[in-house]
Amino acid sequence: MAAFYEYLISSLPTLLFGAKPPFTFEQFLFRCNELVPAEDLALLQLCSQAEVFEQAVEQPTLKSWINFERSLRNELLKLRASRKKIAPEKFLRAGADDPALYHAALTSQRLPSLIESETMLDRERWQKLDELSFGHYFDVD
Repeated sequence: MAAFYEYLISSLPTLLFGAKPPFTFEQFLFRCNELVPAEDLALLQLCSQAEVFEQAVEQPTLKSWINFERSLRNELLKLRASRKKIAPEKFLRAGADDPALYHAALTSQRLPSLIESETMLDRERWQKLDELSFGHYFDVD
């Protein structure tokens, strides 16, 4: 099947941080069904599952995202473990170390509200996704 990314992407609405998505992920997959190759659709479906973090993924952008998310979770784990005075080593997952993520995790933990903390972490994730998508306008990335 030919990839019709130009048509698909130009037909999608703009997503804004903090705004409600215009449709569900299942509706998005339905829109993709006839416009993207089967292997790309399978990759998109994998992205919606928690198992994506446990599998060896070869697609470069998804691999970068998984490394980022693992690293962020590792930094949060280290901070929470130190607060409880337990060793974090047995809970850590493989991921690239990023000093900026330590700062983001620490800042989020110092916020007075859980909602503010999660919003700040979501904003970090959103910025990473923007960074990963730069230059990829009409392809699977």
